[in-house]
Amino acid sequence: MTRVYVPLTLDQLRRLVAERALPGPLAAHAVTEELRQEWPDGDDEQWEYAALMAAADDSLAARPADEPARRLVAAADVNRVEPGAGTQVQLPDGLAWRGLAAVLADAADLAPDVAGDAEAAAEVDLGWFATQEIETLL
Repeated sequence: MTRVYVPLTLDQLRRLVAERALPGPLAAHAVTEELRQEWPDGDDEQWEYAALMAAADDSLAARPADEPARRLVAAADVNRVEPGAGTQVQLPDGLAWRGLAAVLADAADLAPDVAGDAEAAAEVDLGWFATQEIETLL
């Protein structure tokens, strides 16, 4: 199993909750061999955080203008990933609810100046929402 971080929009999160799955292929981030080689002094926790934050940045960038400025990232364990560059991976089989560990999300909408600045957004901690709590984000 591989822990992946899947950047989501609010519509994708709604679909994941309603259908208990998102079809593939899906873009995601994970701790990859390339990340380990590029950051040899890192440790598992630092690499996981780097993958998470890359997914959080992608979530914010993919957000339609009419959605709240919130980062939404599904943390899940999957059987199959296809490697990409850096922390990027593809989930050819999509994302099934049974593999979902949690959704990491901003507890409130980001201020416009923060939402437009990746470094400022990175200073805001993401909350951990267990599967039974995810519907509160909708």
